[in-house]
Amino acid sequence: MKHYTITVNGIPYNVTVEETAAGAAAPAAAPAPKAASAPAPKAAPAAAGSVAVNAPMPGTILDVKVAPGAAVKAGDVLVILEAMKMENEIVAPQDGTVAAVNVKKGDSVNSGDVLASLN
Repeated sequence: MKHYTITVNGIPYNVTVEETAAGAAAPAAAPAPKAASAPAPKAAPAAAGSVAVNAPMPGTILDVKVAPGAAVKAGDVLVILEAMKMENEIVAPQDGTVAAVNVKKGDSVNSGDVLASLN
């Protein structure tokens, strides 16, 4: 868990960032005098025996780095997502095998769309 103080428009905020088991960060922010505490959002349910890899934000798929059946390790890049003129690497949350890839290069996705699933 890491603690930061961030000032926005002259107001300081204490921010605590906790890494979850999936490797994603779950930030919680509050004004400086108050303690920061907010539960991490729950992931959408996936098919039985698989882990869904969801789009964290709306954007366009620039590249798909894996194919169904490929073995991946936690942190391996699955998809490159362009959002707000920035390239975002969407990585495998855990070791496994790619069960399905639901997007292709050039597709537009919304926040929460399932990009791929792992077994």
